[in-house]
Amino acid sequence: MLRQPRAILWTTAGVVALGLLIALEIVARRYAGVPGPMTTQVREVVFAPKPGPLYGGLALMMVVLTWRQRFTAAGVAIGIDVVFVLVRWALGVRVPEGHFFGNGALWVMLGYAVIAVTRRTGQERVLLLKGVGLGLLLVTGRKIGDTWLLITSKTRPMVLDQYVATADHALGNPSWLVGRIVKATAPIGDHILDVVYAQLAVAAVVVALYQLRNVAAERRFPSHHLVRTFLVIGLLGPAFYMIFPVVGPVFAFGPGASGTGGVQWAVADLWPHTPPPISPPHPVLYDDLTPRNCMPSLHTAWATAIFIHSRKGSRFLRSAGTFWLVATLSATLGFGYHYGVDLVAGVVFSLTIEAALRSLDRGWDRSGPLLVTYGAVVFAALLVSYRYLPMKMAGHPWLFGPLLILAMASVIYGYVRTTKLWDEQASKTAPARQPEPQPEPV
Repeated sequence: MLRQPRAILWTTAGVVALGLLIALEIVARRYAGVPGPMTTQVREVVFAPKPGPLYGGLALMMVVLTWRQRFTAAGVAIGIDVVFVLVRWALGVRVPEGHFFGNGALWVMLGYAVIAVTRRTGQERVLLLKGVGLGLLLVTGRKIGDTWLLITSKTRPMVLDQYVATADHALGNPSWLVGRIVKATAPIGDHILDVVYAQLAVAAVVVALYQLRNVAAERRFPSHHLVRTFLVIGLLGPAFYMIFPVVGPVFAFGPGASGTGGVQWAVADLWPHTPPPISPPHPVLYDDLTPRNCMPSLHTAWATAIFIHSRKGSRFLRSAGTFWLVATLSATLGFGYHYGVDLVAGVVFSLTIEAALRSLDRGWDRSGPLLVTYGAVVFAALLVSYRYLPMKMAGHPWLFGPLLILAMASVIYGYVRTTKLWDEQASKTAPARQPEPQPEPV
């Protein structure tokens, strides 16, 4: 009886995902003039890909395999990549720097999909297909995110950075403060933060592999794990980029970055030494290259999810999760990619999604919908206040600053209190472990 609704749910999710991919493919070609996620994914079967996401996906897929199968899969993937590299070298094909490997990982995942359909049956087929799907979802999610960023830059010419920068006065312009600290600690401090910021997906894969470490032995996936939250954040977050397009302080108030906008598009060259003056904000025209990917800060949302899911790990994993969260927050501010109010919205966004997914897993009793509704209301209130009350927020920082922190803290408190209650209820209802039979005395 329970399998039919679950099958309907998975079928519906698959149809929706396919529809989203087709829609993004059409929009990317029509508005951005570039291939969409489906085309770029197919190209990577032959053309040089970016290796990180593909091998991360392969690592996730291998949680359903035995150790012997894992070594075989990794060896085959590396062997295929070596062949591709030698063929490209022999033919004189030039590839972008760092894009030498990755095809092998994709070939192995597709190969196991074929094996699941043709050589497996029943639960073993389902388990292997889930593993392949998990690996490919990580790769496809990255493609979808890249396509969204292109769409935001092509379809949202006006940005709302002045509104967000004005509202950020309520928090004391933390991007300007942390930006000066990062510059003062260069080259060591900014190099460490750059590695942390760029390798967020690697940290997520490490935590996910820890959570999924028993899949091969138990022959089933846990009901909830980090990959689900990570993918949903990446799927829903860019919708708010379209609603609230913001490029970030280093672009709107500073020199920009290589290959994107700079001083010629900035309101003024102020970041990070001079906080922007308080004046009535208005939308600003910006270039068609820089992604409008600030509100909310998805790096903050993802780092928050990593922190949450590392709490039940080993002491080392908990410490690493804490370090990654603190370092990611420092990097988003210190490199001028985000304002302080972006981070507040990102934390609330992450906790709301995590609460919704956990509620979906355990059943929608009264506490789940209340927590999700409260988080969604707070998130909406934050965005509305940034857009329509920035001057009041900047004019009364001692009132609105604590209110912003209090709003975020209330969602954190609600999440911690509710999930702690859920865990206590789960431990009480879990079946008691049966003692192992002991040999009879002779």
